[in-house]
Amino acid sequence: MVERQRVRSGSPFEDRIGFCRAIRVGDRVLVSGTAPIWPDGTVDQDPGAQTKRCFEIISEALESLGSSLDDVVRTRVYICSAADSAPVSAAHGELFTDHRPAATMVIVAGLLDPRWRVEIEAEAIVDER
Repeated sequence: MVERQRVRSGSPFEDRIGFCRAIRVGDRVLVSGTAPIWPDGTVDQDPGAQTKRCFEIISEALESLGSSLDDVVRTRVYICSAADSAPVSAAHGELFTDHRPAATMVIVAGLLDPRWRVEIEAEAIVDER
């Protein structure tokens, strides 16, 4: 059986919903939908800043499982308004200039918290150098 390593972020939703922030199975790391919440519970209303915050949380989860943003091969970005696609795309593009993962952006009716304008999932494959 392949070992599974899990990391928690401390989100209150992890226990309520029953999930972990990220899981590593072999060379794959899967990061759950990540919302733009600061440690004090606040949320910046700027969609670009929200995107950057999501990726900060994703990066921390990846690093705790021996990975990094450089290993990301796929992202899924959920936004609530097409008007947010430009700033969200710009923030995504700033992070992934040299290596470009497969990416999907979907407009949804809403996210769990109405303050969130973006939520992001990521998948990485760790290069066993």
